[in-house]
Amino acid sequence: MIPTATYRVQFHADFDFAAAAALAPYWAALGVSHLYASPIATARQGSTHGYDVIDPTTINPALGGEAGFRALVNALRAEGLGLVLDIVPNHVAVGAADNAWWLDVLENGQESAYAGYFDIDWTPPEPSLAGKLLAPFLGAPYAQALADGAIVLDVEPSLGRLSVLAHGAHRFPLRPQDYAEVLAAAGAERVADVDPGKLAAVYDSARLHDLLERQNYRLAWWRTAGDAINWRRFFDITELAGLRIEDPAVFEAVHALPLRLYRDGLIDGLRVDHVDGLADPAAYGRRLRRALDDAAPDRTAWLVVEKILGADEALASDWGVDGTTGYEVMNEISAVQHDAQAAEPLGRLWRDLSGRSDAFADEEHAARREILTRDFAVQLDSAALAFHRLAQADIVTRDLPLPSLRRALVALITQFQRYRTYATDTAEVPTKALALAATAEPACGAALEQIGRWLQGQGPADLRAEAIRRFEQLSAPVAAKAVEDTAFYRFGRLLSRNDVGFDPGRFSTTPDAFLALAAARGRAFPNSLLTTATHDHKRGEDARARLAVLSHVPEAWAARARAWVETTALEGVCPGDAHMLHQMIVGAWPLDLSHEDAVAMAAFADRLAGWQRKALREAKLRTSWTVANAAYEADCEQYLRGLLTGPDAAFRTDCAAFVEEIAPAGVALSLIQTGLRLTLPGIPDQFQGTEFWDFSLVDPDNRRPVDYAARQAALERDPDKIDWRDGASKLVLIRRLLGLRRQHPDLFDAPLRPVAASGPRAGQTVIFERAAGPRRLLVVAAVGCAKACLAARAPVIGADWWGDTALPDGRLLADLTQGAPFWLEIA
Repeated sequence: MIPTATYRVQFHADFDFAAAAALAPYWAALGVSHLYASPIATARQGSTHGYDVIDPTTINPALGGEAGFRALVNALRAEGLGLVLDIVPNHVAVGAADNAWWLDVLENGQESAYAGYFDIDWTPPEPSLAGKLLAPFLGAPYAQALADGAIVLDVEPSLGRLSVLAHGAHRFPLRPQDYAEVLAAAGAERVADVDPGKLAAVYDSARLHDLLERQNYRLAWWRTAGDAINWRRFFDITELAGLRIEDPAVFEAVHALPLRLYRDGLIDGLRVDHVDGLADPAAYGRRLRRALDDAAPDRTAWLVVEKILGADEALASDWGVDGTTGYEVMNEISAVQHDAQAAEPLGRLWRDLSGRSDAFADEEHAARREILTRDFAVQLDSAALAFHRLAQADIVTRDLPLPSLRRALVALITQFQRYRTYATDTAEVPTKALALAATAEPACGAALEQIGRWLQGQGPADLRAEAIRRFEQLSAPVAAKAVEDTAFYRFGRLLSRNDVGFDPGRFSTTPDAFLALAAARGRAFPNSLLTTATHDHKRGEDARARLAVLSHVPEAWAARARAWVETTALEGVCPGDAHMLHQMIVGAWPLDLSHEDAVAMAAFADRLAGWQRKALREAKLRTSWTVANAAYEADCEQYLRGLLTGPDAAFRTDCAAFVEEIAPAGVALSLIQTGLRLTLPGIPDQFQGTEFWDFSLVDPDNRRPVDYAARQAALERDPDKIDWRDGASKLVLIRRLLGLRRQHPDLFDAPLRPVAASGPRAGQTVIFERAAGPRRLLVVAAVGCAKACLAARAPVIGADWWGDTALPDGRLLADLTQGAPFWLEIA
């Protein structure tokens, strides 16, 4: 069953299956067709998101287990609702004592039944790692940890296993071949009889080191991972190990649970996490589609993939999927709400305050090169070696030396506009990136040309496939870490254009371009997901909408921003960081927050302090996750708390007045954003809690508990008595539009056709229709209305703003919309 609308929830121990089951009547009354669940496979204890899976074959007992899940499904069915499930085929959590597959590999090395499950290079360039797996989980250099007693020999009587315990948390089983020696040293015949205290007395650091040297792993300091690790991680997170999902045995093991749930009719579809991390996403998508079809031949599963589409990139039509998770839609809706004329003055403001470039490409390229050569150095070396082996296989290319190929890969990945190519599947060549790389690094020209030929299909198939796999599984995580998790936090022209799947270099788009993309997407993937809020977003959808208002008043904002930086400056705090903080304060300020409420202001400051610390560390300019600069972070937090809770109230008084001024326009853009998500071609998703105003910050702030009682009560309120400041005003629009989707499914399945208006506001309005027979849905979204709402001091548009702007049939939009920024009719 294809959903008509979904509601995304994040499961964890404090919001489990039973809690969700109780909300089924609410979601049905809201108007969605399916619950859209975060991963439910058994995850690491205490997981708040479910992406750190330790056993993909079982349902997480912390959420209620199999019985709880079936009870949830029954509760949903009783309300006419279905369920779609998020799955994680790319990686599992490792490093502790909870992943049986990983522990088996540590114990048995290449002989483990699960050795092929993980993407491990057992013959890396580093001789000391031959036949071993690097285990960079130590909190200090190996010798120091050993000398300090942080590494101890231990016994697990219940499992009959001997192991090494590091820092009391990370466990590494011994090889079975070493049991006899250890038992003899402990004076025991069985593992259960071993006295851990005696082991500690017998195995001093020197003897323990000798024992460790014989294991299938080599313990190492966590900071060595980027330069030495010989297995693929999820991005640069050592606690998440990549899986070889391209192996049929691994595919079957990882998908046994979701396929069984689908076969049993408990779920209607799947959302695939981080598809670009896989060796061959296209082949994977087709394989998964076949598996779903085989599991239930009488039904058609809904299948979408989390895919970040680059500028001018479209999802391939032959993957067997229904579309993406909608990040590109979130990007386009945001872009069409920004005024293009503000790009230059806001860029100048950023350049003047921060001293950094106002061109996002400069930040992206610098971050790509930095992340690639620092955090992914060993993966880069492995990719270069794979291409070098390919070069050595042909007399024509054998003069391409390894260092030249390495430099060429750095130049190429630096210039990428996308996450990756799919050359294994389609012989895709990144022509533009190759050309840009050759221009930036002329000395790499010959190597780049040859890499292009290999991507196009030249060379021995086996060597080519291995080189391309390493290249593609390197470029994707580099893009994620360099762009979303680094450059986005360094570039502060306007933070509403920095979010997951966004292109900050493209400040805005036109209604015509927006509609052209929406129509094309609707034709290619009519059941793709539509979203404006996710568990990954950098700031709430309504915070983004309010910040977009600043693009409509760039001069006024620039004057205020400069004054704030000048009058609130704190020695040691970078003006650029201060400016980005000011934007977040403006964007996230709740509509009901009084600057005179000391308790509420302190709570707001606490939330922003969490965002600020993460933002500073992700930027990696003055502090980072790996080398934290506690002094700078403390200065920035002192500055933040001084602004919001200090004795001088000048900033917060002025900021509150400014937010009061722009809030109506922000609400208007929020309602437009919501209306477009619910009327464009595709399947709209509602992220948990965002049916009320969403001024959340980056995770974990955007995953705070949802007050469902308030939302349920809002369904019973009189819509005519709800003030626009009340979050229920947004819920009213959502419920109305979801109701229309249910009442008129044929209209919402129909293609989108742009409608050309005439008059002064034609270029500031998104207008389209969707027709089924003689009936049609007409949608009007006044995306350029911010100044009108500022003047009205309410999210309404006066007739004078519209002037004589009219539809092709001659009807005046001022008469039709009656002041509403988003309007539709079904006739």
